[in-house]
Amino acid sequence: MRLLLDECTPVGLIKHFVGVEVDHVTAIGWSGTKNGKLLARMTESGYAGLVTTDRNLVYQQQVNAGQIFVIVLVARTNRLADLAPLILRAISQAQEAKPGEVRHIQ
Repeated sequence: MRLLLDECTPVGLIKHFVGVEVDHVTAIGWSGTKNGKLLARMTESGYAGLVTTDRNLVYQQQVNAGQIFVIVLVARTNRLADLAPLILRAISQAQEAKPGEVRHIQ
């Protein structure tokens, strides 16, 4: 399973995804790519899912019509310290998620 971390997530979060192939939008040169185009690029590039803290993404895009799933991390802030404790649950949910699904992890 290959995941992509959205631009709004800290790069340091990657090290918490043990046993999962994860890239960050900035590391692959997709910074600034708008959500619709990002989802299309992800599908073309073989990503299974997007991990984001953008709670509005699911209302702005047709995720359920796509070929990827979205994991939304819901924490007090977007800081690494607040998001890191959510990663084990995010990995578990990602392993069960189907294309088009959106899962919120709190």
